[in-house]
Amino acid sequence: MKKIFLFLGLSIFSIQLLAQTTWSADPMHSSVNFTIKHMGISFVTGKFDQFRGTLETSKADFSDAKIHFTVATASINTGVAPRDKHLKTADFFEVEKFPEMKFVSTGFQKKTGNRYALKGNLTIKDVTKPVVLEAIYGGKTKNQMGKEVIGFQTSLKINRFDYHILFDPTGQAVARDVEVRIYLELQPQQ
Repeated sequence: MKKIFLFLGLSIFSIQLLAQTTWSADPMHSSVNFTIKHMGISFVTGKFDQFRGTLETSKADFSDAKIHFTVATASINTGVAPRDKHLKTADFFEVEKFPEMKFVSTGFQKKTGNRYALKGNLTIKDVTKPVVLEAIYGGKTKNQMGKEVIGFQTSLKINRFDYHILFDPTGQAVARDVEVRIYLELQPQQ
């Protein structure tokens, strides 16, 4: 009898391990974008060209999801080379010293419909702070190569001063708050 229970226990554990799926962000169909107010009258937009992210889950509703996401700070791109060069200095991202921004989830809770509360720790430069984002599940389908893919989008507003991005401490020329929008298409990791 003990052998049967042991066998059943190991079988259930093995099935759970096999059901674990790791999804990876597809950089060709994903983006990390930001908007910040300039001079109090207009907006500057930009993106980060290099990033990687994974979502690990064994449940169809993603309630046990673990998310790890990193962004290469040197890949900042506003479409204006002199501005991008300045954003890489100690006034902003200090990319030589802090080559990555990082997000690690601490919770993923289904709200209503396709909306989730995504909790985690965001690290920019030498500061890590807890954040809560709303994530919207776009659904699951197969891409043109027949591979299963899922989509998510999320956004958050951060106070750049909280992360030691202190250029223009008055916030008059470059605003304090930055709007970040992330669009992800993920596929199972091979």
